[in-house]
Amino acid sequence: MHFRSVKKTAQDVHFDEPIDTDKDGNQLTLMDIIAVDGDIGEEVDLLLNSQRLYKALESLDDREREIIILRYGLFGRQPLTQREAASLLGISRSYVSRIEKRAIEKLRAELGL
Repeated sequence: MHFRSVKKTAQDVHFDEPIDTDKDGNQLTLMDIIAVDGDIGEEVDLLLNSQRLYKALESLDDREREIIILRYGLFGRQPLTQREAASLLGISRSYVSRIEKRAIEKLRAELGL
């Protein structure tokens, strides 16, 4: 029975297990070799906050949602100025500004900020 359980984990590789040494004789681990420049915790936090934002967009009406998407370049779009968004939607720049302000207030409330 013991040999079966050992056989199941015989091929396991751990990130902190030494796999080689560098030119100074220091041990190298798998984590040293595959380490990423960015902080994984920050990336996960950004992803979770992005998901919350996209879900909160559902609480806006169609016009507000469209203006926020256009202004901030959400869903892979290029961000537009208020003037460009107004021209695209056929409304005034000041109206875009008012709608955007109202939509941001709703998003803050929805996100608890």
